[in-house]
Amino acid sequence: MAAHLLRKMAKKTPVRVMKFFGNLWFPYLGAGIKIVDATPDYRHMKVVLKRTWYNINYVGTQFGGSIYAMTDPFYMLMLINILGPEYIVWDKGASIDFKSPGRSQLTANFDLTDEILETVRAKTAGGEKYVFDLNVDVIDEAGVVVATVVKTLYVRRKKT
Repeated sequence: MAAHLLRKMAKKTPVRVMKFFGNLWFPYLGAGIKIVDATPDYRHMKVVLKRTWYNINYVGTQFGGSIYAMTDPFYMLMLINILGPEYIVWDKGASIDFKSPGRSQLTANFDLTDEILETVRAKTAGGEKYVFDLNVDVIDEAGVVVATVVKTLYVRRKKT
């Protein structure tokens, strides 16, 4: 319900409101995932996954599902709020490459550059769909890459 309301408010949702509701969303709250930083223009978001007794697996490392979950919607949310209601934005797919066990708090930094945004706008200017990949590394407290997630996004400008 809250996610639906926030989507309807796209391009009007202040980042502090998105952060507040995102941090209260039960799947994230229950997994130990928290949005700790977000710029007002939605070009940067920082998400952490705390290591707790309820998100470790049988061998004592961060549960892979929680690692993926901490990366799931953010590029899509960022693009929705940057591009506005005249665009359709979907997460189309994802892959995750686990590189090292997560044994401490994990961090993912999401960044959208001017170059990425200009490319998206140019590729969708005539109403064409644009499907592309964005990567995000999940790092531990020592700076070691624990996983690399590739998010496949679908963007199309709505026909006028």
